[in-house]
Amino acid sequence: MRPLCSAAVRRGDGDARVTDVDVVVVGAGLSGLTAARDLDAAGLSVLVTEARDRVGGRTLNATVAGVNVDLGGTFIGPGQDRVGALAAELGCATHPTRTAGDNLAFWNGRVRRYSGTIPRVSPVTLADVERVRLQLERIMRRVPLGRPWDAPDAAELDAQTVASWLEKARATAGARSLVGVITKTAWGCEPNEISLLHFTHYLHACGGLNPMVDTEGGAQQDHFPEGAQQLSVRLADKLGEKVLLGAPTTRIEWSEDGATVTAGDTIINCRNVIVSVPPALRGRITFAPLLPMLHDVLPQRWPQGVISNVYVAYETPFWRAAGLSGQVVSDAAPIYGTFDTGPSDDGPGVLLGFVGGSYARDFATLPPAERKLRALSAFATFFGAAALNPIDYIEQQWGQEPWSGGGPTSAVPPGAWTSYGRALAAPVGPIHWAGSETADKWPGYLDGAVSAGERAAREIRTRVQGVSA
Repeated sequence: MRPLCSAAVRRGDGDARVTDVDVVVVGAGLSGLTAARDLDAAGLSVLVTEARDRVGGRTLNATVAGVNVDLGGTFIGPGQDRVGALAAELGCATHPTRTAGDNLAFWNGRVRRYSGTIPRVSPVTLADVERVRLQLERIMRRVPLGRPWDAPDAAELDAQTVASWLEKARATAGARSLVGVITKTAWGCEPNEISLLHFTHYLHACGGLNPMVDTEGGAQQDHFPEGAQQLSVRLADKLGEKVLLGAPTTRIEWSEDGATVTAGDTIINCRNVIVSVPPALRGRITFAPLLPMLHDVLPQRWPQGVISNVYVAYETPFWRAAGLSGQVVSDAAPIYGTFDTGPSDDGPGVLLGFVGGSYARDFATLPPAERKLRALSAFATFFGAAALNPIDYIEQQWGQEPWSGGGPTSAVPPGAWTSYGRALAAPVGPIHWAGSETADKWPGYLDGAVSAGERAAREIRTRVQGVSA
């Protein structure tokens, strides 16, 4: 097959605009734009359709008190080579996440200082957390990357939630609470909502629990001072008019020879399609004919988690003067974790707070003024009364984003991987799948988004070459 000639979107005889391209990419997040970049570089004509009026998907830049902040995906760490390479190519600098000073734990109603990743809530809890970590990592080594259904005990692992496994393992209350912080952060869900198979596969994909939760040497080690959304903005700038905003894809008619995609008032005839949206949102697209059964049902079984981000700015980072890093772990609602994202000791001081899982669901039911009051009260519990007097405040509720459906990633329940997981990334005729959830390594992270986009582009190049031959 030879590539079709690149063509600008043009208006047809009626109100609809019609165009022909080699590949339509549905979704202008980091994964879809990475795929489009690779295909465009390979000489294929591409059109990216995006429902929002912006690019970036679950990355979103904003400012608070004049400081750039990330309202979505934020961090990059060691081993995340694909997003690192892309950032270097695009000239997007990174900066170490602040760790200087003591961390705080608000646990069982008390504030304690600690250093390292795991708060020293009690010697018994610390020992049990290490025991639980070792057991989980023994399990994860049995779960093949990208093929968790092939684990020798996949059915047994997928029949359990993380909570039921912790109960069976006789984990202490403190260990269960700390695992709850992890599930709220990584998936926006509670331990009783997520499959043990998904949890351990995810651990394997991230290289273990410590790389996933650590700051120094871990997934939170660095961030983008200009915001992670700049990666998508720069990719889109290079693609120019090949990115179509405000055009939700509602229908894909397909055959083995190609597809017709309806996105807003644009109809695109193409040879191949990449659908790069969260798995749960695939169900909003009408496929004609219906996808095979596993693909058709998967969106119903692959829900998004729920998370909100809160940023509070102050004249100065007063907690630094007290020898604090700004990092907190808490067992109380609404904010269970914080980071210091301020640019300097001179100010302004900026704190990021996470609200996830059941905390985020409860938070979303409150009026805006009450949400702000409860967030500030939490910061004051951690850092003192000065935290009640911010100069700026902003929040982002990903569960209220219609084109994200939640976040930070999919919270996969029991039974889904063994029943439907084979359909997560498997192509159907000309239809291919991207998005961070489909990555074999670092799924749910920026790195997973980039590697999934690259993989989907390789699949199409291989298919095009095969047809040409």
